[in-house]
Amino acid sequence: MNIEQLYQIYKQYPSIQTDTRKLKQGDIFFALKGTNFNGNEFAEKALEQGAVFAVVDEEKYFTQPDKMLLAGDALVVLQNLALHHRKQLGIPFIAITGTNGKTTTKELVNAALSSNYKTYATVGNLNNHIGVPLTILSIKEDVEIAVIEMGANHQREIAAYCEVALPTHGIITNIGKAHLEGFGGEEGVKKAKGELYDYLRAHNGTVFVCNDYEYLVEMSKGIPHIVTYGQKEADFTGHPVADKAFLEVAVTGDSQVGSIPTHLVGAYNFPNVMAAVTVASYFKVPSEKIAPAIAAYVPSNNRSQIIEQGSNTIIMDAYNANPSSMKAALDNFAGLQAPKKVLLLGAMMELGPDSVKEHQTLVDNLLKHHWEAVVLVGGDFAKVNHPYIFLSDALEAKKWLEAQQFTNTFLLIKGSRSTGMERVI
Repeated sequence: MNIEQLYQIYKQYPSIQTDTRKLKQGDIFFALKGTNFNGNEFAEKALEQGAVFAVVDEEKYFTQPDKMLLAGDALVVLQNLALHHRKQLGIPFIAITGTNGKTTTKELVNAALSSNYKTYATVGNLNNHIGVPLTILSIKEDVEIAVIEMGANHQREIAAYCEVALPTHGIITNIGKAHLEGFGGEEGVKKAKGELYDYLRAHNGTVFVCNDYEYLVEMSKGIPHIVTYGQKEADFTGHPVADKAFLEVAVTGDSQVGSIPTHLVGAYNFPNVMAAVTVASYFKVPSEKIAPAIAAYVPSNNRSQIIEQGSNTIIMDAYNANPSSMKAALDNFAGLQAPKKVLLLGAMMELGPDSVKEHQTLVDNLLKHHWEAVVLVGGDFAKVNHPYIFLSDALEAKKWLEAQQFTNTFLLIKGSRSTGMERVI
């Protein structure tokens, strides 16, 4: 069976599943492998549960030739099927990557575009070697614009996603310190994320560039079509308003969008909002639709959520943490007008040999401000010098917080996903 024949099955049953726990009647099951699982073992079960077809890559599990394809690598077949489907879709594909703000930017861009178009965007953070092809295969023929998030933790990863997604437009949100271990340092991060620019440069693409980041301006040189945004000297300009808990963005210049109140925390989200304004304006979404669409977006999944708990205000940002996002969150929190401010910070991960140094830099930054209390949780916080409370895990931090009985207090809870800081509340 070749990819075109498999595609004909997919066209009849356009729903892909890799997890039998989520399987629905009429799905096509791909038996993928991971460190701790082998999807081939569940192929028979998938068919029993109503899958119409299964792709396996181990011969002993190829038990029903009329309902199975035996492949050399099921993941490669999944990616090839996604590529074949992508080639049938003559629509703009906007790829989004960067160190921080990928998911928020993706959601904002999709919100603004979907006010005027039929769109499809990456669900949640399905932004890896499995998530990208699954996202593409979820796009129906009536979709007018696709928004694809691309995450990476090593070189050539973004380049590989581009060869499947074939993006026509792209955004790099920013370049910062994350996954330093896999990328080989900060310059490695820049090179890896820049693979999106490389692809668009070579394929007559369009990029949306934040002019406030000189490194993005430099990296984007030579790309045929560049649309800029930022606080000044850009195609689309704006500025963050005031120092209140929720960000408000005033869009300036010739734009008729006006002021946009948001449910986002911190001025560090300003470029994410401006990216959405810029993309929507570029695709000629009426200006009167853009602000309401962005204003209606409410973050979820522990990403910069504001939670009111009694007289306390909690900023929950426990999905991701790296030196860049930590600094941005701390600088924003320090600038908030609040009677008492408490920090509970989980350790940062995947920083390689720079980890202890980056944790020490974070602590040194904390010392520049007055806080009601600071709790550092787990990881390499145990190896740095600081005057704060250190606890081994999030559950200990939860017990500590419950014992304090804070009132009229602002709390920032932030940490890498692996520290599970959301358990604190």
